[in-house]
Amino acid sequence: MTRVIHTGDTHVGYRQYHSPERRQDFLDAFEAVIDDAIDADRDSEGSESPRTNGGAVDAVVHAGDLFHDRRPDLPDLLGVLSALRRLDAADVPFLAVVGNHEATRGSQWLDLFENLGLATRLGPVPTVVGDTAFYGLDHVPRSRREDLDYDFTPADADATALVAHGLFTPFPHADWDTEAMLDAATVDFDAVLLGDNHVADTAQVDDTWVTYCGSTERASADEREARGYNLVEFGADAGGDAAVDVRRRSLDTRPFAFVDVELAEGEGVERVRERVREYDLSDAVAVVSITGDGDPVTPAAIEDAALDEGALLVRVTDHRAVGGDTAEAMPDVDFADPDAAVRERVREMDLSDLGRRLDETIRDDAVPDSNIRDRVASAVGEAVADGALDGSPEAGDEMTADADGDADTDDAEQDQVSMEDFL
Repeated sequence: MTRVIHTGDTHVGYRQYHSPERRQDFLDAFEAVIDDAIDADRDSEGSESPRTNGGAVDAVVHAGDLFHDRRPDLPDLLGVLSALRRLDAADVPFLAVVGNHEATRGSQWLDLFENLGLATRLGPVPTVVGDTAFYGLDHVPRSRREDLDYDFTPADADATALVAHGLFTPFPHADWDTEAMLDAATVDFDAVLLGDNHVADTAQVDDTWVTYCGSTERASADEREARGYNLVEFGADAGGDAAVDVRRRSLDTRPFAFVDVELAEGEGVERVRERVREYDLSDAVAVVSITGDGDPVTPAAIEDAALDEGALLVRVTDHRAVGGDTAEAMPDVDFADPDAAVRERVREMDLSDLGRRLDETIRDDAVPDSNIRDRVASAVGEAVADGALDGSPEAGDEMTADADGDADTDDAEQDQVSMEDFL
């Protein structure tokens, strides 16, 4: 039997809401996953197969977007290196693929970690752990998927798993056909371990288990469920065929308090304050959503009330702010979370892949104003070099549904480093 942690979308370095505390939270969540991988006391319930490496699992499998940005800040890079060194010291291998957020034009950060002996970049040649062969498929823009041949080298192993980053069917927002990929692959996979969709979910496509691990921290306010990762076991059933068991593990992350208030006629700010005081907001991110027919509410008054209750950050959204005839003319989107509304609009605009990447860059609050021009120039330059600007609607890289767009950009100075700087 082989047991692995399946994680992904850790987005280390994301300065959510321009908050340094939230940036640290993303690194802390990744380190918590590493802690669980090393800590044998947190092993699976009633395990009958002790790990030969002394850790709680045989490997950590990361399905992409380890970093939130292609140029991570130095503290985030050093934090990841420290965590990977601890994992290496426990003889627990780190197997990973490259996600769309962290992908660079040439060498990847994952290549650097592999050169340091701290990681394995999965690909078409199998990496065997225990009795399971692991393969990898980095994020590939839609414009380039027609050229994929899904040619994987067979392995002498009891079970096989593909680790990939993208939005696959049959899950929401999918643009990648899982069934077609499995049919074209030269290896029969028992499981596909996915990243990119921040919602944990599992389904079966033909005889193959397909699962998303979800993100390890809340990258947007619409991610209400507890964050965590998957614990995946590969074994054999009574007939000797490969069997896959996927279980969910939760992480103790920064609390989010979702305060939903429907104001009746005549109710106003005091009613919202009462609802806010019903929650334990100590060091929490308070997300207040206001609906109903009550009086107008000033967000600042609600923010002050939540901060008085110990909240770290407060986000107040009153979707009634759009009124009269304007409300009737607005598109059918949910303004309880502006980030989700923006993502939905972008998906419906049928932008080219390059356009989506530029949209992501401009709206990404992890990108300082001083870097936006360079990022845009780089994206267009890559599209020109790849011959993608030929009128095709699929040019360049694409923005996937996990990007948490914020209208403002962060103008704080950041110690961002490129691969060339580091080497």
